[in-house]
Amino acid sequence: MGYLESATERYGAGVHCFCLMTNHYHLLLETPRANLGAILHHLNTSYTNYFNRKRGRSGHLFQGRYRAILVEKDSYALELSRYIHLNPVRAQMVGDPSEYPWSSYLAYIGRERRWRWLSEDFILGQVSEDKQRAYKKYRDYVREGVGKNLQDPLDRTVASTMLGSEEFIEWVREKWVKKARPHRDIPALRRLVNWPELSLIVRETERVFGRGTSESRKIAIYLSHRLSGLTLGEMGEFYRKISPSAVSQNTRRIEERLREESKLSKRVHHLKEMILSNV
Repeated sequence: MGYLESATERYGAGVHCFCLMTNHYHLLLETPRANLGAILHHLNTSYTNYFNRKRGRSGHLFQGRYRAILVEKDSYALELSRYIHLNPVRAQMVGDPSEYPWSSYLAYIGRERRWRWLSEDFILGQVSEDKQRAYKKYRDYVREGVGKNLQDPLDRTVASTMLGSEEFIEWVREKWVKKARPHRDIPALRRLVNWPELSLIVRETERVFGRGTSESRKIAIYLSHRLSGLTLGEMGEFYRKISPSAVSQNTRRIEERLREESKLSKRVHHLKEMILSNV
């Protein structure tokens, strides 16, 4: 935990919540100085060196390169915090998140207060303005997700890089992406420069769901909305002049089905990975 504290002191990071797993970790961070790369390099290098010295080992410690998602804070922080805190439960390491000491959950229910560098007030404030009441309500909110197949909030990312409302996505595009100069310390924006072509999305979707089928078209429109980086109007033109609202409605319907149909969810997830691997 000391390395997270030093990240807040040296790099100005705002740590909203964390969860350390066996070979990876989850962080909900705020980076006012736009220095995410420096923060994660500090965390990964410092902790790996410490762990290797203590265990007499060498080499990498964490699984693969980090994945960074740009998140609209006000709309998704609460939901993401629950998903992060439930990681040990989904991994069947504990039955209740309060049994897991390597996450920020105990601070969120009022049982751990020594992490002065943890910024839990913003998320708890969305639950209740009264701190004691917020602890209880947040605990109840998280426990509601135990034993349920909660959808990963990050499945709703646009172009696998941003999570937020249409207004937030458009703001990011206007400020950063359309200038073709994404900030070097915001990997999510760099990724947006390389969007998959709609023709690639259609071709790969038809290969999985059949050519010319209604199901294939619906899935292709959904994936175009999530992966292409185009506006609703541009996608509507491509798909034979359907309206922007029809694109959004199709996405909502598919998302509902993905939550309810595990087999379809797996097929679409694998298809999404195949499309992105071809970009």
